[in-house]
Amino acid sequence: MGIGQPDFKTPDHIVNAEVLALKNGEHGYTQGKGILKLREAVAQDIFNRRKVTINPEEIVIVPGGKVTMWHAILMFGGKGKEIIYPNPGFPIYESVINYSGSKPVPIKLDISNNFKLNFEALEKLINQQTSLLIINFPSNPTGGIISRKEMDELVFILEKYPNVKVLSDEIYSRILYDKAQFISLLEYPQLKDRVIILDGWSKTYAMTGWRIGYGVWPKEYASIAEQLNINSFSCTNTITQYAALEALQGSQSSVDLMIDEFDKRRKIMVDQLNLIKGFECRSSGGAFYLFPSIKKTGLLSKDMENILLNKIGVAAVSGTSFGKYGEGYIRFSYANSEENIRLALKKIKNYSEQVGWNA
Repeated sequence: MGIGQPDFKTPDHIVNAEVLALKNGEHGYTQGKGILKLREAVAQDIFNRRKVTINPEEIVIVPGGKVTMWHAILMFGGKGKEIIYPNPGFPIYESVINYSGSKPVPIKLDISNNFKLNFEALEKLINQQTSLLIINFPSNPTGGIISRKEMDELVFILEKYPNVKVLSDEIYSRILYDKAQFISLLEYPQLKDRVIILDGWSKTYAMTGWRIGYGVWPKEYASIAEQLNINSFSCTNTITQYAALEALQGSQSSVDLMIDEFDKRRKIMVDQLNLIKGFECRSSGGAFYLFPSIKKTGLLSKDMENILLNKIGVAAVSGTSFGKYGEGYIRFSYANSEENIRLALKKIKNYSEQVGWNA
């Protein structure tokens, strides 16, 4: 239960679209920002789900979500710049910030407020050197989400600091539970000239290995992002772009079925994790992760990871893999079968009761 990818196959109609593109001879380069049909489909999908009109020329297709993050950090970071990012959070944020020469400034997420942003703490971190803020909802590793009221509060703060760009990682935007509504920074026109959206197909359509995503950029930066594409990989795989087009325009039933199954597993895991001695688990609002506190076990996160894997036979990820504020937590993914999840949790519970965490 450690890996961060869906345990479902890519839907057949998407696979078939790639095969058809291959047979039809779609073997050449595309525009650096991606084929127009796909960018138009992305714009339509954004309108359908976020009720925002986006010019396809502001959309840049890339081989996976990380590329948009990479471009944004290199574009707005550098020596003397500071970049604020969630911690615990996706570990590549901090890694690329360091590579860029920027100073990484973590904003702490904590179980005490259900892993939500602490706006008072955030505003204290912003200064004249702050060039970029990274947010991620639904979140990896916590599964945390943001409400409309909270997003309004964030935007109110950001309006005070017009020189701060924002990278909103929305890769899990479709994977929500309990009738939660996804809130995007694209819905706030006052920030349009400084918000970059990271999204893609990997999580929603079980296409992690296909490597395709997109960024939505302010117009003046979209051309720079395209040039970075051209300079590094020319264009995103052509036939994969046609598969991504089918994913958006074809049946969405597989997505709905996957989310329903994730929801069922989520509830099982939350209930069972809270029965394990020393664990405290809050329910996630999105994505497919749980991030229980293990502080009452007396173990460090890395030690818990090693015990789970080597003594119990269950894969999980140490909270410290997601940053220093991940100490005292462990990440479980419910991208696994219900049968395996029940077996794993039973083994963990039995170990905690029969052997104990300090054995």
